[in-house]
Amino acid sequence: MDTQTCAVPDEKTPPPEEALATQLSQENSSPSGRPKISAAVARLTSNSIDELRKLVSELEKMQEFLKSEVDNVQRQIDSAVAGINIIVETIAPWKSIAAGTSATRTSAGGPTANIEQRIRGG
Repeated sequence: MDTQTCAVPDEKTPPPEEALATQLSQENSSPSGRPKISAAVARLTSNSIDELRKLVSELEKMQEFLKSEVDNVQRQIDSAVAGINIIVETIAPWKSIAAGTSATRTSAGGPTANIEQRIRGG
């Protein structure tokens, strides 16, 4: 992505707006200033239009880039959700087996109950 840096204006060089205003006031004082003013305004608007076109082009490129990034993130999210679903499906049977085993241990006694009976019985 291109980043544009603003050049620091030279102290001797007036800003473009000030230079244009000076030029327009000088041209306005001459009797045939009308065509010169129109040319200056046309030149200024032409430069502005060109800059706006460049900006629009740059924004469109940025929009395409962001859209591709959104698509990439969405694919990664979908992949992660699919992986989580696989893990949940794999663990679900273990959970039901563990629940059934703990119920058997408490009702039938299980290994812990056998040890307790040996200690009590002797």
